[in-house]
Amino acid sequence: MPRYGLARILSKRGVCSRNDAERLIRAGRVRLDGRIVLDPESPATAGSAIEIDGHAALRDIPQYLMLNKPRGLVTTAHDEHGRDTVYRCFDGAALGWIAPVGRLDKASEGLLLFSNDPAWAARITDPARGPSKTYHVQVDCLPDAAQLAALQAGVLVDGEPLRTASAALLRQGAKHAWLEIVLDEGRNRQIRRLLAALDIGVLRLVRVAIGPLILGALPKGQWRALSDAEIGLLQSSTQEAN
Repeated sequence: MPRYGLARILSKRGVCSRNDAERLIRAGRVRLDGRIVLDPESPATAGSAIEIDGHAALRDIPQYLMLNKPRGLVTTAHDEHGRDTVYRCFDGAALGWIAPVGRLDKASEGLLLFSNDPAWAARITDPARGPSKTYHVQVDCLPDAAQLAALQAGVLVDGEPLRTASAALLRQGAKHAWLEIVLDEGRNRQIRRLLAALDIGVLRLVRVAIGPLILGALPKGQWRALSDAEIGLLQSSTQEAN
C-alpha cells in the first residue's frame, strides 16, 4: 500500500485541510498507530490508524455543496485582517471540515462550491481539464463590437495573455450594460483585469454557472447540497475536457 505524509493522509480523508493537519500534528494532538508524532511528513498509509485528540480520524461522508456567495465576504477559512469570510454562511450547520472549490474575490458574488473531497475539488479546479465558468458582469459603459471581439481575441496584461472563451452582450440601458462572459481557464482576477485593460469598469460580477451546474434561484447567502445528478454532471464535464 502506498505511503504518504501524515498531513496528506488526513487531508485525503477529508478530516481537515493539509495546513490544519500540519498544525495539529506539530501541536502533538495526532497519534499514528498508537504513538504521538510531531512530523507532518511521517509516513502513513490510507489504512493507518490515526487519532486526533483521542478520537479516530475516519474518512468523513463526502460532501458537495453550493453557496450563493454575497459580496463582501472573502473566500478563506481565516482572514488575518479580521474580515468576514464565506464560512459565515454556514454558521450553525453541522458539516465538519469543508473547503472552497476555487475562489471568488471579495467584491464578486454567485456560485461557489465547497467539498471535503480534495481529489474531486482538484478535478473541478484543474485549469486545463476543469469545467468552464460562466459570469454575468455589469459594466460601467456600453461596450462596442470591437471591445467584445478583443475580449475573445485576448489582451496582454502586465505581460500575461488574458482572454475569454466567449463574451456577449446580455442587455443594456442608457449608460450601463450586462455581459455574459465564459472562461475556460482560471487566472487571478482575470475578468476584472481584462476589462480594465479595455477601459471597462466592473460594477457587479456574478458567477452563474460552473460547467452544467447553474446557480439558479438559490437565495443570496444560502447554501444547499448538490444532488447526485448534479455531481455526476460536473464529473462528466471534467471528463469531457480530458
